[in-house]
Amino acid sequence: MMIIDFHAHVLPPRIKENRSRYVDTDPAFARIYSGENAKIATAEDLIGSMDRDGVDVSVIVNYGWSTHELCVETNDYILESITRYPKRLIGFCAVSSYADDVSLNEIERCVGAGARGVGELRPDTQSNDFTRKEAMEPFVGLLRKRKLILLTHASEPVGHIYPGKGAATPGLLYEFITNFPGLPVVCAHWGGGLPFYALMPEVRQALEDVYFDTAASPFLYRPEIYRHVTQLIGADRILFGSDYPVLPASRLLKEIDAVGLSEEDRMEILSGNARRLLGI
Repeated sequence: MMIIDFHAHVLPPRIKENRSRYVDTDPAFARIYSGENAKIATAEDLIGSMDRDGVDVSVIVNYGWSTHELCVETNDYILESITRYPKRLIGFCAVSSYADDVSLNEIERCVGAGARGVGELRPDTQSNDFTRKEAMEPFVGLLRKRKLILLTHASEPVGHIYPGKGAATPGLLYEFITNFPGLPVVCAHWGGGLPFYALMPEVRQALEDVYFDTAASPFLYRPEIYRHVTQLIGADRILFGSDYPVLPASRLLKEIDAVGLSEEDRMEILSGNARRLLGI
């Protein structure tokens, strides 16, 4: 059975080798990578991990960096990586803003080179415009025109603090989702708990085109979350994602195998949903 990891990160070797320089120049980078224990992986590192863990395809997503220059540098590496490993890697690009022409042009550039989506964006830190419908319409219009998937960071409004957690909480995400129905949105990290609100009928309806990935799940929730979210919104809305190199795919695969899902639901989570969403 095919396994697709919908949430993995890679960075250029020069960033891995010169971490401190980037910590000093980009605040968003510093929030995530200032600690030496924060792992950085190259495309070759990821391919090696995929081979060990039996992952067939990975979606390599970028970050919502603070500076346009770092977005371009890391987008270039993602585009280079998907060219080198076209059967193994699918690329998403990132921008530092939602509303300016420079960022929209960068998305167009990346789409022309093979990017399939935009993300992992940081709606809590990148701009105050994320919940302003009028301000976001050009950005969303471009996503719709180019048939792109939006992958956004998400975080829990309660619980422990961790590097990069931020405040992209369910309320913030829900306002954007209801402003732009029909847009395919992937909320990382189980949407910060947004699926739990699907017990409210109007929320369930609003989430019809929203998916939730499992990135870093063992650090956030007990394994039974797979069963609960399957019951709340359906296994067809869950995307397997590891958040590599934060965690290897094998750790999440072991949880999924042990949690007691039906084989049909397990197959949907591990690849079926991603294949439909990506058209592969």
